[in-house]
Amino acid sequence: PSFAPFVTVSGGGRASVDFTDFAATRELTRVLLLHDHGVNWWIPDGQLCPTVPNRSNYIHWIEDLLSSDLIPRISNSSETVRGFDIGTGANCIYPLLGASLLGWSFVGSDVTDVALEWAKRNVESNPHLAGLIEIRNANEAPCSSKSETVAEEAVRENTSEPVDSVVRSIAPIFVGVVKDSESFDFCMCNPPFFESMEEAGLNPKTSCAGTAEEMACPGGEQAFITHIIEDSVSFKNSFRWFTSMVGRKANLKLLVSKVREAGASVVKTTEFVQGQTARWGLAWSFIAPRKNVIRSSTPGKVHHSFMLQGLRRGNGAFQVLKSAETFFCASNLSCK
Repeated sequence: PSFAPFVTVSGGGRASVDFTDFAATRELTRVLLLHDHGVNWWIPDGQLCPTVPNRSNYIHWIEDLLSSDLIPRISNSSETVRGFDIGTGANCIYPLLGASLLGWSFVGSDVTDVALEWAKRNVESNPHLAGLIEIRNANEAPCSSKSETVAEEAVRENTSEPVDSVVRSIAPIFVGVVKDSESFDFCMCNPPFFESMEEAGLNPKTSCAGTAEEMACPGGEQAFITHIIEDSVSFKNSFRWFTSMVGRKANLKLLVSKVREAGASVVKTTEFVQGQTARWGLAWSFIAPRKNVIRSSTPGKVHHSFMLQGLRRGNGAFQVLKSAETFFCASNLSCK
C-alpha cells in the first residue's frame, strides 16, 4: 500500500514508476527489502538509493566465486564467510543482503558522519542481523603496521610527485581499517563512478540522488578502483578475493591490465544486467589457485564445477552448449 502512490496506471492498464523520483525509488527499495528479505531499512534524502536486484546479483556472483573453491580459504579464517564492504554508505545494502541471504558476516567502512550514522541505524533496526555486521569509520582507523609500507611503496613508484601529495592521495581503503590480525573471504565495492557531480547528473533517465562522496571522486571509478588495486598488494594475504563493481566497460580492460601488472594470480570478470542497466564485476586474488577444482561425492564418480566466462548477452542455447563442449574437451572431461 505504501508504494501505491508512486505507481501510475495508463489508460491501457499498464503500470509505470518514475525512477527519476527519489522518493519512489527509496520506497521501492524499502518494500523489496522488507518483503523479500525481512530487512527493515531507510535512508534520509540525498543519499544514494540502491537497486536491490543489481546489488543481489553482485552478492550472488561473489557466492559463486567462493563456492568454486578456486582460491583456498585462508588458514586462520573462521567458518563463517566474512566480507569487507568498501564505502558501505548510509544504505549499508551489501552487508544487509549478504547477512540476510547467506548468513555472511561483514565489516562496512565509510568516511562521512551521515553514512556512518545511518548505516548503524539500519543495522540496529535488524536485531536478527546486528551480530553479523560491524560499521567502521575509516577516518578514525588506527594506524596499522602496513600503513608505512603502503605509503613508502607509493612514494617509490611516484618519484615525480612530492612525497606529501603522494601520501595524501592514498585513500583509507584497507590501511588502518583492516586490522593486522584480520582475514576476509572477500571485499566488495560500489565505487564513485563519476569524476564530478555534474557528470553524474547527465543521465536524464535516473535519479541523481547520492552524496558527492558516493557519486564522484577525482579520476572517477578508474582512479578509485586503481587505489583498491594498489592497496590490495599489501593485503594480498588478508583476502581470498578482492572485488569491485565497474560502471563503464571501457574502464574494465584497463583495470584488468592493472590487476595483472600488480601480480594477481587469478582475475575474473562478469556482467550484471538488470533491465536497461549494465554493470561489470572485477575480481582478483594473489593466492595461488587450486590446480584441480574437483569434488567427488561418491566413489568412482567425479563432478566438475565450472563457470562459463565471456558469454555475451543474447547468446542462445547453441552458443552456450558449444562453450560447454569446448570447456569439457579442454579439461579432458565428458558429460554422460
